[in-house]
Amino acid sequence: MARVAIIPGDGIGPDVMTEAVRLLEFIRRRDALDLELVHWDLGADRYLRDGVALSDDQFAELEADYDAILLGALGDPRVPDNAHMRDILLRLRFGLDLYLNHRPAYLPAPGLSPLAGMEGRPIRLDIVRENTEGIYVNMGGRFKVGTPDEIAIHEDLNTRKGVERIVRAAFDVASRRGRNRVTMVDKANAMPAIGALWRSVFFEVGEAFPGITQDTMLVDAMAMDLVRRPEQYQVLVTSNLFGDILSDVAAIVTGGLGLAASANLNPGRHAMFEPVHGSAPDIQGTGVANPLATIRCAGLLMDFLGHHDQAAEVESSVVDVIASGKTTPDLGGTATTTEVGAAVLAQVAG
Repeated sequence: MARVAIIPGDGIGPDVMTEAVRLLEFIRRRDALDLELVHWDLGADRYLRDGVALSDDQFAELEADYDAILLGALGDPRVPDNAHMRDILLRLRFGLDLYLNHRPAYLPAPGLSPLAGMEGRPIRLDIVRENTEGIYVNMGGRFKVGTPDEIAIHEDLNTRKGVERIVRAAFDVASRRGRNRVTMVDKANAMPAIGALWRSVFFEVGEAFPGITQDTMLVDAMAMDLVRRPEQYQVLVTSNLFGDILSDVAAIVTGGLGLAASANLNPGRHAMFEPVHGSAPDIQGTGVANPLATIRCAGLLMDFLGHHDQAAEVESSVVDVIASGKTTPDLGGTATTTEVGAAVLAQVAG
């Protein structure tokens, strides 16, 4: 049996998670899936109550006994510097070695893009971001603080192992999803050592995928192209920092963060799925939070667990509900969180 830890989290996390879990439970019952959804009390309330974000025993249990995690959102102004969020997210990301961050950016309706003239220009981007190396490993520090000679250093760590496995993952994504182009994004002109590593590994790995077009682009040029002609690209693979930035650009041009889902993966071992949006405590409980990103995460979860038909069903139902006009205010509609969730469920139920 596949076990999934459900972590609603903070702010609107419980609001949107309710709709995703309701959908998953329906699919589980309808299709008799061997799947168990287990609620976990992790987040700001627990941290403020007990002083612990994620205990060693809890991490060990998640690592040993669960196949995946579905997370709502983390972040609460009551917690200084959101310490609990870092303790949970970073520990899971690095502890479970979730080296692959996959951010699909698919435009469900032309009118949702802030870009003009998107009729007949379908955007179907898969951004594959290295998730455990790069500049986010927190190697460095500040020296001579408060003096005129103060220095800040932040190292950008890239290993051949890390680059090779994320590049291979990108080609695997392209193969599984029927894509015929993978673009590697770097800044080789200003960071030649790192660029040389990424480019050599990219083309070495690419030799095993002769049917897929392979090209490279500098990150600043890609940032411009994502708002000029995003439909030209299929799969992007890049570093932690560049992937973080480019995936948010892609999210905005395909409808906004309310639609953006992400998967953090160690293929064949562990996975964590979370919407890209924050916890938005100012709208918690108001009924205006968009649940579609979390529902799309449920679809990615289904895909990870091997239920590919159900995953496709979730995605197509989201597209159909958007086309019907039943959306939350961020997408121009007047429906509530619950109404949108119910509409997707009704679409899946047929």
